[in-house]
Amino acid sequence: MYIRRIRLRKEYRLKAWLFLLIISAICFIFIPKHNRAAFFSFFSRDCRNYQQVFSRKLNDRIPDYIDNALLTGIEKCHDADDLAERISSGQLFRVRSGRNYKVEKMAHSYPYLTRDSKKLLDELAKRFRKKVRNDDLMGSRFIITTKTRTTENIKDLGKENTNTSDNSPHLNGNAFDISYARFRFRKLHITECDKWYIKEALAEIIWNLREEKKCWATYEKSQGCFHIVSR
Repeated sequence: MYIRRIRLRKEYRLKAWLFLLIISAICFIFIPKHNRAAFFSFFSRDCRNYQQVFSRKLNDRIPDYIDNALLTGIEKCHDADDLAERISSGQLFRVRSGRNYKVEKMAHSYPYLTRDSKKLLDELAKRFRKKVRNDDLMGSRFIITTKTRTTENIKDLGKENTNTSDNSPHLNGNAFDISYARFRFRKLHITECDKWYIKEALAEIIWNLREEKKCWATYEKSQGCFHIVSR
């Protein structure tokens, strides 16, 4: 009797596996191609080593573009009250997290940009989403760490960051920083190749926009971010 029970269990186990296999096959057949790609992307362990390095090419400096940045941006805001006036007058627009990027909680800046800067950010995000979708990193998002600052922010930040400049285009609402050290992956296993690849993939997109005369950009090694200024 005991042996018979063991045999029955094995039979049920085989049937269970067969049932799951059939269900999986049916799901695979009827799942849209886009969702199938997302499934394989989530479990991928591929190592990408074919991405050209672009981050080192992003070497614009404030004296190169500050005059133009002043012309295309807002006047400097002293504090949050000044900033509120720029917002109410339609000079600045709120930028929130979405499916293409995440806006980090900011201690020394405000999540607002000028209209042109917001358009630049959306274009950058659109290109980034398309690139990683084709390279098994579907759904990955970059993280925005800094946007518009007031002179009050600069004063407080100067106590912590000696690289802070009184001429920073962040004061004019047309600059934002994107972390190259941290991303939001939609993936089970994150490899060092993934981290290197996605950093340089983002740098390539920024470089292309720079070549199209849509922005200036700087590879901020000490801050772990790409500093981008709209043109």
